[in-house]
Order: sequence, then C-alpha cells, then structure tokens
Amino acid sequence: MIHLKDILFGVSIQQVIGNTSIAVNNITFDSRAVSLNDVFIAIRGAKADGHSFIKKAQDQGALAIICEELPAQQVSGITYVIVENTKKALAILAANYYGNPSENLKLVGVTGTNGKTTIASLLYQLFTKAGFTVGLISTVKICVGDKQYETKLTTPDSITINKYLREMNEAGAEFCFMEVSSHGIDQHRTSGLKFAGGIFTNLSHDHLDYHNSFAEYRDVKKRFFDELPKTAFALTNIDDKNGKLMLQNTKAKQKTYALKSDADYRAKIVENEFSGLLLNLNGNELWTKLIGNFNAYNIVAIYATADLLGLSEIENLRIISELSSVDGRFEYFISPNKKITAIVDYAHTPDALKNVLETINTIRTKNEELITVVGCGGDRDATKRPIMGKIASSLSTKVVFTSDNPRTEDPDKIIEDVEAGVEPQNQKKIISITNRKQAIKTACSIAEENDIILIAGKGHETYQEVNGVRSDFDDMEIVKEFLNQLDK
Repeated sequence: MIHLKDILFGVSIQQVIGNTSIAVNNITFDSRAVSLNDVFIAIRGAKADGHSFIKKAQDQGALAIICEELPAQQVSGITYVIVENTKKALAILAANYYGNPSENLKLVGVTGTNGKTTIASLLYQLFTKAGFTVGLISTVKICVGDKQYETKLTTPDSITINKYLREMNEAGAEFCFMEVSSHGIDQHRTSGLKFAGGIFTNLSHDHLDYHNSFAEYRDVKKRFFDELPKTAFALTNIDDKNGKLMLQNTKAKQKTYALKSDADYRAKIVENEFSGLLLNLNGNELWTKLIGNFNAYNIVAIYATADLLGLSEIENLRIISELSSVDGRFEYFISPNKKITAIVDYAHTPDALKNVLETINTIRTKNEELITVVGCGGDRDATKRPIMGKIASSLSTKVVFTSDNPRTEDPDKIIEDVEAGVEPQNQKKIISITNRKQAIKTACSIAEENDIILIAGKGHETYQEVNGVRSDFDDMEIVKEFLNQLDK
C-alpha cells in the first residue's frame, strides 16, 4: 500500500488542502487514464494545460490532485497539493512511487546533439557481452535485459522512465544507459533520478524550434552536469568547444576524451575504411567494425565509460572490437552485382550530415558518384533547413531533396527552404522529388557501378509521418528492394 505522503517526499510543496496520509492507487498526468483513488498531476504542456482537465480527473475518481494553482471548485474528500512546478514534482513523485529504482543500479546518461543513441546502444551491447544484465533507454528502443519495448521519445516521461527502471531492478540489471535530451532536461523528466555518470558528446545546431537560442540550448545541456552528484563521473568531449563548459559547476568526478586534444582518454585514427576503423586508443591498437571520425569519438567515449564503471581493460578492448553498428546509424548495404553502396543514417542536423558526408568522402576513391537523398522534418527547427541544403549540395556529387517527416507542414515548402541554401555553383547537382520512395528509386536508377548512395534523416525509423498519420516506411528496406531489382 502506497501513501500520498510517502510519494510526496522531496517535493517542494507550497500548500496542502486535505489529508496526505491516504492510500493511493496509481499516478498519472493523463486525465483519460485516471481511475479510482489515483493521483492526477496537472502538467502544463506545449499544446494543452493539465489544469484544464482537473475536473475530468476528479469525476473519474482521482483521490489527490497535484497542481500549480487550485481549481475554481474543490471537491470534499480530494486532497490538493500545490507546488511551484508540476513537471519537477512529477519526476520526484514517479521516482518515489516506483521505489527510487535508479538508486539500485548504475545509471549513465548520455547527452549532446549527435551520438547519444550510438553511445548508449553500444554501451548496452558492451556490458551485455561482458555478462551483465543491462537496461537501455534510447530513441530506438527500451531494453530490459533481452526484452525490447518500442519508444517514441528520446527521453520518455518520468513515469515511464521509473516504470522501466523498476522493471530493470526486478530483472537484476546492474547498469542502465540512457539518452538524455535537452527537452527531457528542460521538462525535468530526469529530475529525481540518481545518475552514476554523465557523458557529453558534442553540441551543434538543433532544436531551436523549442529553445529560444543556441545559448539556452547549451545551458539546458549543462544543467544535467550541474546536477550530477559528487559520487558520479562527468565525461566530456573536449574537442568540442562546449566540452569544458559542461564541467564548470559539476560536483562529479571530471574526465575528458578527445581525438585532437590532450585528454584522459584519447584515440587516434590509424586507418579509416568502409570495413571499419583501426584506432590507437590510450596506447592500445584496436580494430572496430564501426566507420568514420564520428564513430571514433563514440568508441573512445564508450571505452572511457566502461573503464570508469570498472570493466577491465582487456575485456573492454576485446568486446569493443566485436561491436556492431546501431540500426540506422551508418548502416550500409552493398548490392551484389553492381557493388553500389547504400548508406542509411539518422543524420538530421547540419553537423551530423556534414560528419557523415565527410566520412564518406574521406573513404571513397573519388572515381564514384556520391548521391545524397535528404530532407528535413516538419514542425521542427526551420532555420537549419538551408544549412542542410548547402552541406548536402557542397559535399555530394548529386543530391535528391525529398520529404522527411513533414508532419503538419507542406512538404514542398520544406524542400524550398532546403533548396534556399544551395550555392549557385551547386545548383546543377540537385533535383527535388517530394515523394520519398520515388526519390530513393531515382537515386538508385542514376547510380552506376561502385557509386555510393546516402539516405539521410530518418535512419532507424520505420514510418513516415504526414498530417499526423504514420505510414510504414523503412529507408533501408526500400533501397535494398530497388537495388536488388536493378541488379537482376
């Protein structure tokens, strides 16, 4: 039996009307999910204010309401708890409700613009291969040991996070690796969690549709490190100009990694090929199946993290050499006859697209064409669109601009925004085809023997979202289908 006063422990309360010694059933911020004796938390969201649904929650049997302001009419027998910030309160309530599960394992958060999914997923692979029961909370999926669950958000809501962390406790998990997005930090979804470590990857242009400025975006990321406990480690990429800033106010043990700078953990690329990377990693030579400079950063980050979590160096290096790429992250397929290489990557920011294209250009012989299929998502930061257009057209030999997930925007207008960044000398390289499947088909049809096709933006996603409707769409499946047809 759970009592309201117990799950309120640690919440900054301004006023209580009613009894907190009552036994409660469940907690929820969705009024539609409220049932008898539940606690309803009224959250102010971007599209709706939970305070507008307090009456509905009361009508459906809520026993307690957590809110920032009292409803006009209170109901006898219901307890009202007024707090300054219901998002932060929700995170602490959720942690308490599920028994503070983050305290029973080593939880490591990964934040930054690019690389979060790859690093979290590779750490999950690494520690699983080392014989541990491991949890993963990522953009691609949530894992509890070998069980997998679908997810829609990079950083889920606080109730979902704690629910799965509790399941990890019950499964005997010792570690959990979790992506921590700027939205998640800003909305306090990670408040109330005890982290054993935090990793900063890099910072570049993204999410300015949500954050008012790059400085605000940067400072939200920094807040994650500011809040780490002194028992944790803070591992940062100091090749990124914001890397040292992340450590300025942290109480955690400070550690650094890099490819170019002096750091606690340093990698040097010896060979870079489509078959993989040969790295010198803190004096050890290591071959990995992962490809490109950006993956060299990912490898040194996971090597450092595993070392900080106590994995032996021999075991660490051995397993890293066995790791395979993450779905939709530089995932590639080579057609059997024409040897056309198709690469699918989640690159949906200017920096990520630049990294992938520069990696391909470093490896390729320049005798083959590099054909890029790319678009930009709707209802997201529009300022990056022309930058994406400029990068794609300057670093590819041919470009097909197309639709990504237009959501509620006009896909043709999005493509126009992307085209606006193309410099005059690169105009002849581009064509625009709104239908993404047709765009991929066109790229395949103009590709000749040994050419390279990059399909960027959606990566692991198996859907396309148009006007709120998601339809099945898998870039890798589609490009394989077209290339196999051409090979016959």
